[in-house]
Parts: sequence; C-alpha cells; structure tokens
Amino acid sequence: MPDSAGAPQASGPARESSAARFLSRLLPGGPGCVQKLSLNLQNQQGVRPNVTSSSLTDGRKLSKEALSRALTLSSREEKDAQLDGSEEKLWTTRADGRVRPRLHPACPQPPYTVHRMFSEALDKYGDLHAMGFKRQGTWEHISYTQYYQLARKAAKGFLKLGLQQAHSVAILGFNSPEWFFSAVGAVFAGGIVTGIYTTSSPEACQYIAHDSRANIIVVDTQKQLEKILKTWKQLPHLRAAVMYRDAPPKKMANVYTMDELLQLGDGLPEETLDAVIAAQRPNQCCVLVYTSGTTGSPKGVMLSQDNITWTARYGSQAGDIRPAEVQQEVVVSYLPLSHIAAQIYDLWTGLQWGAKVCFAEPDALKGSLVDTLREVEPTSHMGVPRVWEKFMERIQEAAAQSGFIRRKMLLWAMSVALEQNLTCPGSDLKPFSARLADYLVLGRVRQALGFAKCQKSFYGAAPMTAETQHFFLGLNIRLYAGYGLSETSGPHFMSSPNNYRLYSSGKVVPGCLAKLVNEDAEGVGEICLWGRTIFMGYLNMEDKTREAVDDEGWLHTGDTGRLDADGFLYITGRLKELIITAGGENVPPVPIEEAVKTELPIISNAMLIGDQRKFLSMLLTLKCVLDADTSEPTDSLTESAVAFCQRVGSKATTVSEIVDTKDEAVYRAIEQGIQRVNSKAAARPYCIQKWAILQRDFSISGGELGPTMKLKRLMVLDKYKDIIDSFYQEQKK
Repeated sequence: MPDSAGAPQASGPARESSAARFLSRLLPGGPGCVQKLSLNLQNQQGVRPNVTSSSLTDGRKLSKEALSRALTLSSREEKDAQLDGSEEKLWTTRADGRVRPRLHPACPQPPYTVHRMFSEALDKYGDLHAMGFKRQGTWEHISYTQYYQLARKAAKGFLKLGLQQAHSVAILGFNSPEWFFSAVGAVFAGGIVTGIYTTSSPEACQYIAHDSRANIIVVDTQKQLEKILKTWKQLPHLRAAVMYRDAPPKKMANVYTMDELLQLGDGLPEETLDAVIAAQRPNQCCVLVYTSGTTGSPKGVMLSQDNITWTARYGSQAGDIRPAEVQQEVVVSYLPLSHIAAQIYDLWTGLQWGAKVCFAEPDALKGSLVDTLREVEPTSHMGVPRVWEKFMERIQEAAAQSGFIRRKMLLWAMSVALEQNLTCPGSDLKPFSARLADYLVLGRVRQALGFAKCQKSFYGAAPMTAETQHFFLGLNIRLYAGYGLSETSGPHFMSSPNNYRLYSSGKVVPGCLAKLVNEDAEGVGEICLWGRTIFMGYLNMEDKTREAVDDEGWLHTGDTGRLDADGFLYITGRLKELIITAGGENVPPVPIEEAVKTELPIISNAMLIGDQRKFLSMLLTLKCVLDADTSEPTDSLTESAVAFCQRVGSKATTVSEIVDTKDEAVYRAIEQGIQRVNSKAAARPYCIQKWAILQRDFSISGGELGPTMKLKRLMVLDKYKDIIDSFYQEQKK
C-alpha cells in the first residue's frame, strides 16, 4: 500500500536556515512549534479545492422520518440476513455471485450489511462529527446524520443515472467527503464501489472501468476526467461521469457535478431506494480492490458486505481502535482509498466506531500533511513505511543543520528513550532520565509532528527497516504493524499497545485462523489464512482464484513467515520473489536488500539478482531529491546522501557525479558496506559478488514501482537487462 520517494530540498543558505529554524522550535529555547515540515513523497496529482457550489453541510438535515426509516430497514435486514448458504461455494468470480458465509466456532457472529452497520452508527453517533474538511482555509464538519443523508442522496442519484445491480461506481480522485459518501451511496444502491489510483494512466483506468462494468465514474478534477473521456468509447457500460472538486469547463453530455447528482437523487422516491437496500445480503460483493499488477494485469479483489462489516468491527478491535462512546478516534485521511489499507482504516472502520475522519489536502504527500496533522491532532495514525521514513529523514536533516547544543540534546533524549523502549518495552515505570528526556525534548518533537495526542501509530503494506523502527522508539512512538492483503480485506494479523513485539506483524486477529505450510528447518513456511476477512474471489478470473484458494477455503498468500511461541508473526519474504541460484540455493532477497539499505544510508532502493545465476548481484539507486511539482527523481542527492558522501571523503552532490566518474570514495564505501553485509551471510552463496549504481532512482513513472510503491521485479529485470547480463558475461571470460 505506499506512494512515496525522496524529499525535495531547497539549496544553499535557505536550506540551512530552514532546518535550523525547524529544530530550534523542537527543542528548549525555541520560540514555538515548527511551522513547516516538508514531506515530499510521490503522490497522486491533486488539485486544491475550488468549490463554488453550496457547502456540503448546508441544510442537509436528516428528518425524523428518514432516521426512523434507517432503523426500520436495519431491523428488517437483521431478520433477512439469516443466511443458510448451503447452496453456495466459498468463492465466486461473478460480480453478482454469492458465497457461503465463513461461519466458524472462532467467528460465529451473524453476518450483516453495510447499511445495517451505518444504521447502528447513526443511532449511536448521529450528532457527532463524522468528517472534517477544509474549504477556503476553514475547517467544516459533517455529522453522521448528514453523512447518512448524503449517502442516500448519492445512491438515488446513481440509480437515476442508470446504475445496475452488481455494476460498479468507480472513483478516481483524492480523499474527500465526496469519496466517502459516493462509496457508501454506491453500496446502498446495490452497486460495487471501485477505487482507481489517481496516478493511473488512461489505459489503466479503462482496464479497471471495463473489467468492473462501471456504469458511473466519479472524478475529482478535469485532469482525471480527461483520462475517462479518452477511453469512454471503449467502455460499453459507462453511462455518466460525476465531478466533485473541479467543475466541468463546459457543459458536456453525461458529465455532472456532485451537486447535480445529489439533486437528481431528490427525484427518486425514498421507497425505491429502501427496496434496493432491503434486498441486499451480507454475502454479496460491495467493494472491488484492484491489485497493483506487479506480475501481470491487475486482479479485481471482490469483497463482500460481510468482509467489510466484520473486518471493520473485529479487525479494528485487534488494533485497539476505540468506539466513540469511550473516546472518539480522530484520523487524518491521506493515503489512497483505492488501496485496502486506507479504505478499511479510514472509511469503514471510521463508520463502525463513530470516528472523526479529517481529510488532508491533495498535496499532503508533497508537503502539507504535517500542517494537517498539527491542526487536527489525530488520536491514531497510519502510514506506509515510506511516509515514516520521510518523517525520519527530515528530522535527521534538520538536526544536522542545527546548533551543537540542540543537536546533542536531541541525540541524548532519543538514546535514553530508545534504550528504555528496547530493554523494558512493556514497563510503565520509566526512570527519571527517560521522563526528563520526554518532557524537555521528545514531547516537543511529537507536538511538532502533530502527534501530541496520538496514542496509536500503525504501518503496513511493506516491510519497515529496523533503523526506522528504532528511530521512532527514540521519539517514544511505537509503530504497530499489521499484516494482510487486499484478499483479506486488510488486517489478518495486528499489533496494538497491548499486543506488541518489535519487528513482528502482531498476532492473528481474534476470530481469524492462520497456519504455515511447507515449513523448513527454521520454521519458515507459506502463510495461509482463513476467516471472515477472506475475499470472495478475483472478478472474472477463475484460474487465479483457484490458485489462491484451496479446496478447504484457505487463502495461500504467497508470503513466507514464521510464528514464534507466543503466536507473533514475522514476515520473511515472498515465494515468487525467492531466488533459486544455479547451484540450487534458495535465497530470500528482502532480508539481504534491507540489510544493505540499513548498512548504507545513501541507498534508496536495492534489488537482489541471481535467479538461475551462478552468484548474487545487486542493483542500487541513491537517495535523491524529488521534483517539487512532478515528484519525479532528480539528479540532486538528498541532504542525508550528501552528508554520507562528505563522511567518506567525497564532494559529490549529484547522482551523475558519482556514477559517471565512479566516485572512488563513494564506491569504496559502498563496497565496504556490502562486504559487511556479506560477512553476516550464512554461506558464500548468500553473498553479493557484483553490484551497480543506476543513474536514476526507481519510480512509478519509470515503471520500476507499482502504485503502492511495491517493487516490480520483473520490470526491473527487463529494463536493466544489459547491466545485469554484464555481471555474468564478465564471469564467462
């Protein structure tokens, strides 16, 4: 689940003064909180709100009749949802298919629909703020009552536009209230909500819209609308597009604004929508999540209403998410909702427990995220590893530019906190030095990041280095990991404040089942999962579904891991990524790649090569600044990379200086770092014998990374084939 890369920096004196100001505000003697912490990560191209139509909150009050209708429908749904399911299989590949509920002594709870989940939230949390969003610099809020009304209006609008049952409403836009109530409205109307990454090409949008039989596509900007207009003629099911952030530049047939959609909904009787809702069952598809397609065409992961409602309730409980009756959780939504992690965490879990979800600006991952975090002060926060790494790198750069005393104070405080968290991780009794460090220094850093009230910080979707985890432990921020897939509706294993072990992905969510198959001597095997989180199947892909789900309904993840004596899961790699050398050695690449990145902080990406080869080799990229407008990798090294060069005796400030001249100091330092990694290898076949530095860092546009920042290994092997072949051609001479 991650969109990211490096952080653009100003150059020269301006950069130094900015960094100095940053740290001066974190530590004693500073005038206040930091005003700007730039996190320049790869993100979808967004446009700031330019709303000229009426506010979302204007005059949309839910009548007593509508509230009564919601509760009456919920009662009727509860009676209708007693599913026998004996005639259905555990999987299907049809959008209109049904599956047998995965009831089990471990998870016997009766299945229920999304509408019933919302109705129960409405009954308990109707007057609470459901969403916060900025318009013209001012925060506005939507209550759960208003949220429900907007979702119903959107549902009726979709039906008016011709949404057919088990067809999709695709959403191509940045996170917003409109994304949320369009998604819920699509489900209410009997459709299937389908997120599309905003970074997707027109061809990728067409593939998903066609495969999901999208009747309606909701977009946020003119840029996204143009992608749809280019391929509309190739989309036989598409009937309308709806825009919610920009307005269409001119009147176009079958293109509507969000206000027009909601007004269309007013023309449909409430009873018509009630009948559609009442006919829904928990074992029908309501969400499609498309995989990133790192090994072929994207697969449409079909999630049922039971998948969503069960996971939102029980998966989140495993992460210690609180109901609003105890404490209203406050969450900042900024990661792509087309990814299951953000969608289940922000949208569905928020709805289950009455959380307040505040939307970041579209340029969140280009610089404004921390501004939003400081304004909102979330109680829980989720970031992919790359987001946390950028927090870390920016603080490190600011510390390097600060005065001697402040830098020493930060290092002292972090070392005290890290030692305490490593030696006594579960202890609430902290020595005086640890409490003093937190009071004088670390609390200020957390406040500057917007985490003053944050009790739970999560990560997932990719591995996180030990360096990053240790850094945040030094700030007294525990990062809780989860493990799951799109195919498990998000989390199947979770960590939490009461369920934590460093480097692990937590324990299995209560009610879910897990096992390892084909374990080796070290207890490492393929992770297989079963439970209410498991998907319905891949849309229109029976062969792929049969590959993933065995006859007993176990999902074979393709990931490898081990379970310790207490049931904590440790991920070790992927079966498909396993390198089998010409000598027959099985080499998991990820641990070696992570070891190189930890040993050499100048390295951005490392990819191990060696399948069917005589020895292992590696491709490396260097940490570089991203272009502020396009987020493309530039030639300029980041401050931390420049600092590395200076430490080893190089004056290089660009990637090309190092690669074109084979900078002796840098190449020697990298070779020494790789030899240190090799010295810890179990045997010679696990050692890296050759390596090369590439001219450009990996990126989505370059094709090396998927939309969630997963490494597309086959693409890298093909793109850099000549360099890779040269490693082994020289060996033959």
